[in-house]
Amino acid sequence: MKHPTAVNIAATEIDMPRYVSHKKVWALEIKEISDNVLSFVEESYAPIAADREMWARYTPKPGDFYVVYDDGYKSFSPRKAFIEGYTKG
Repeated sequence: MKHPTAVNIAATEIDMPRYVSHKKVWALEIKEISDNVLSFVEESYAPIAADREMWARYTPKPGDFYVVYDDGYKSFSPRKAFIEGYTKG
C-alpha cells in the first residue's frame, strides 16, 4: 500500500518531503459551538464569534482547538492533529 503522501513523478512514486513543526501558537480547547459562537473549556475566556472564512476551511466540533498564530492568522485544528503537534509551554 502506498503512503498517503506519495506523489507520482515521471511514473515513479516518491514520498513528499517531511517537515516537523516548531511554531508557537495560542490555543483554546472548544467546549461548545452555537451559531458560529465558540465557548471554551477554559471558562475564564469569553465566548467568541469565529470569522466566516474559518468555517469554510473546517467545521470544528467540541474538543477541537481554536488557534491563533504569531501573525494573527486564526484557524481551527482537529483535536488529534493539535495534540500530536503541540505541547503546552
